[in-house]
Amino acid sequence: MEQALEILKQRYGYPAFRGSQETVIKTALQGRDSVVLMPTGGGKSICYQIPGIIRDGLALVISPLIALMQDQVSALRQLGFNAAFLNSTLSSEQQREIRHQLDSGELEILYIAPERLVQPGTLQQLTQINLSLIAIDEAHCVSQWGHDFRQDYLSLSMLSELFPGTPRMALTATANKRTRQEIAVRLALNDPEFFVSSFDRPNIRYLVQPKIDARKQLKSFLQTHQGESGIIYCLSRKKVEQTAEWLNNTGFLALPYHAGFDSKTRSDHQKRFLVEEGIIMVATIAFGMGIDKPDVRFVAHLDLPKSIESYYQETGRAGRDDLPAEAWMVYGLQDVVRLSQMLGESEANEQFKRVERSKLDALLGWCEVTSCRRVALLDYFGETQDTSCGNCDVCIAPPVTWDATVDAQKLLSCIVRTGQRFGAGHVIDVLKGKATDKVQQHRHDQLSTFGLGESNNDQHWRSIIRQLIVQGYLFADAERFGALTLLEKSRPLLKGESELTLRKDVVLAKSSRKELTTKRIKIPSGIQEQDSELWEALKTCRMDFSIENGVPPYMIFHDTTLEEMLFRRPKTLEEMLLINGVGATKLERYGERFLSVISEGN
Repeated sequence: MEQALEILKQRYGYPAFRGSQETVIKTALQGRDSVVLMPTGGGKSICYQIPGIIRDGLALVISPLIALMQDQVSALRQLGFNAAFLNSTLSSEQQREIRHQLDSGELEILYIAPERLVQPGTLQQLTQINLSLIAIDEAHCVSQWGHDFRQDYLSLSMLSELFPGTPRMALTATANKRTRQEIAVRLALNDPEFFVSSFDRPNIRYLVQPKIDARKQLKSFLQTHQGESGIIYCLSRKKVEQTAEWLNNTGFLALPYHAGFDSKTRSDHQKRFLVEEGIIMVATIAFGMGIDKPDVRFVAHLDLPKSIESYYQETGRAGRDDLPAEAWMVYGLQDVVRLSQMLGESEANEQFKRVERSKLDALLGWCEVTSCRRVALLDYFGETQDTSCGNCDVCIAPPVTWDATVDAQKLLSCIVRTGQRFGAGHVIDVLKGKATDKVQQHRHDQLSTFGLGESNNDQHWRSIIRQLIVQGYLFADAERFGALTLLEKSRPLLKGESELTLRKDVVLAKSSRKELTTKRIKIPSGIQEQDSELWEALKTCRMDFSIENGVPPYMIFHDTTLEEMLFRRPKTLEEMLLINGVGATKLERYGERFLSVISEGN
C-alpha cells in the first residue's frame, strides 16, 4: 500500500485516497475478487488502475463504452502510463501494433470491449500473457433485470476458468442489492468482497416539476446556468433536433446528439462538448455513457426516463468535480402513457415487462413525493438517511397539499360514465363541458358529469389524473391509446368511504421577454473580480496544451486544480507539485508554462 500511495501522489497528484478506494486496492493487491459500487465521479478507475500497475503483468479492463475507453486511455497517457484500447474504431494496422505491444510486454493497461475480448484470437493471445488484474467496468450490464443489459457480458464468466488466480474486480455506479448479487454469480466471482459506497451525490440539487409549458420552464431554468456546460435529455430523436434548434434560436449554444446521426457528426459534436465551454448537449440516452467531463453543471430531462436507475445514472454526469450542480426534470401525464405504450409494444417477455413496469411506477412515485427527494432516492437503493438534505426542491419549497376528495370523485365518476374507454383529453373535455365533435358523437354532453368541472382548468384535471395514476387509483391502458380505467383502490374513494390528499402543482410564472446572452465567460463563484484576468490566462494556457495534445482541457488539469493554482500562486515547481491534481508527469510537461502565467499575473 505504500507503493500505491506513492503512485497516487506522484502520478495522479493527490495526497490521499478517498472513501473505500484504499481498502478496494488492498483487496486487489491480495489477489481477491471484489464487487465495487461507487457513485459516478467517485473514483472507480483508480481502484483498478493502481493495483493493476503494481501487480506483475498487464491490467485488462473490460468496458462496453468506446468513448470511455478512449477517454481513460488519453487520461492515463497524460499521467505517464503506457495504456491502449482495442475496439472496432481502430484500423487493422493499429490493431496489429497493439497486439505487438501486448506480446512485447510494453503495455501496462489495456481497455477492451467484451465482444472483442471473447473472440478466439484475442483470448488465445491473452492466455499467453501474464495478467495482473481483470476489471469489469459497468458490471450491471450483466444483469438481465438491469437497466442496461448487454448480451456479451454473459460470456465473461469464462474468465474464471481461463485466468485462475488473477483477481477480478466488477465495478458499477448503479446496482441495488439484488443486482450486486447477480453480478457476482453471473461473472462467477470467487468469494468476492463487496464494497458499497454511498449513493449520495450531495453536490447535486434535485429539482422536479410537473410539465406545464416545457420550453418556457426549461428557459427559466437555463437562465440560472448561463455560459455553463450541461446535458438535456429527450426521449425521441426528433425532439432532440427540434429542442437544439430552438435553443440556438433563443441565444444558447446547443448541439444535438442521437444514434441517427452518422459517426463523424456524433464524434464532432462530442468533441466540441468536451473541449469547448458553455455548450449544451441535447441528446437521447445514446449520449453520456462514459463521458467524464467534470464541469457539467446541470443535467435536464424534458421527458421521463424509464426508471430510477436510469435517472440516477444520467443525472450522475453532472458535477463530477464535486462542485454544485443541478438535476432538473419536467414530467407529465403524456410521459407516463408513452413509456407504458413503448413497454407494451416491446418484444420482451412478460416477466421482464412486469419488472420494468414496477421500475417506472417507482420513478413516478418518486416524482410525486412530498418529503425530501434525496432521502427517497437513497431509500430506493437500500440506503438510509435520517435527515432531510435541504438541497432538493421539496426541502427548499415544501409542496402545498389540498383535499382533493370531491374533485377526484367527479373525475372518477366521469371516467365510469364514459365507459372507461377514453383517454385524459376526452374525459377532461366532458368535465369542462366542451361540446367537441367527439363528445357529441358519443352523446357525452348528455351525461350528468358534463360540465361538472368547468370551474377548473385543464392543468388542474391533468394534475389529478397524473397523481391518481401514480398512487394506484387509475390505470392508463397503453394498448387502448391511454384509456383511463379504475383500479380497485378507487372504489372506496368513489363511494365516499375514504379521503384523498394531493399536492398542488406549482403555477408557472410569466418569464421575462429578455433574450439570454450566453457568450460571457463563466467565472466560478469563489473567484474575486480582481483575479478574473489571471483565471482566464490559466484557462487559455490549459486550452493551448489541450490543442497541442489533442485532448479535452480537463485532461490537462481540472478546474479545481486551476482554482488552487490561482489561490496558492506557486512560485516554484516544488510548490506546484503540492497542488491537487499535479503529478510528476504533468509537472514536467506543463509546470513551467503555468508558473510563467502565474508570475505574469502577480
